[in-house]
Amino acid sequence: MSDVMIRVPAEVRDQLAAVAEARGTSLRALMQEIAAQTLTPEQIRERADRMRTLLAERFGHYVTDEESAEMRRKMREATAAHRAALAVTESSR
Repeated sequence: MSDVMIRVPAEVRDQLAAVAEARGTSLRALMQEIAAQTLTPEQIRERADRMRTLLAERFGHYVTDEESAEMRRKMREATAAHRAALAVTESSR
């Protein structure tokens, strides 16, 4: 196993350390978990292709590029709204 140094602001380091402690794990194990759960762009495309195939084969619905773009837009908006709500919650503490 190789070591990597990642520079992040102290607040980020402290938050990650707090999450690791709350989960009863090490910072190293937490980072490995995060990396394992984070998809690469290629993995995302593969997953989307598999989902399009499943929808077509099982339900007869063929997702268009326009529908995919609209779903991505809605997901970006939902993610931004969620992050904004988290920021408000954090700032009120």
